[in-house]
Amino acid sequence: MTQRTAHQPREIADCVSAYLQEGDLEGITSMFHPDCKIFFPPDQPPATGIAGARAAFAGFMDLRPAIKSDVFSEVIIGDTALVRANWSVVAPDGTVMAEGQSTEVAKRLENGGWGYLIDCPYGPPTLA
Repeated sequence: MTQRTAHQPREIADCVSAYLQEGDLEGITSMFHPDCKIFFPPDQPPATGIAGARAAFAGFMDLRPAIKSDVFSEVIIGDTALVRANWSVVAPDGTVMAEGQSTEVAKRLENGGWGYLIDCPYGPPTLA
């Protein structure tokens, strides 16, 4: 499988999408920081770490949809970034399976690329 690197935070979703379409779950998890938290589904406790990223994407592997991400904001300070995007998950037949507006915090990874540290596909969670 191809090893991808997000050279800018806005490239992370494209890398995840490419891995997803190839059915490469380990590739997808390589785009997440080891300490990540993923707030999906939004009504569940966050998935944490690489195991959490693996669990969050495992259900999509058979279908191999594409993630379309239109990043409209990217703020980088050192090795941390805030990214906002409009996104959709599109099945191979063109059906939109899910869509939303995300807020993510990205962090530089050991390989020099960027990965998600905090992934909020539907925006940040509200206080309980």
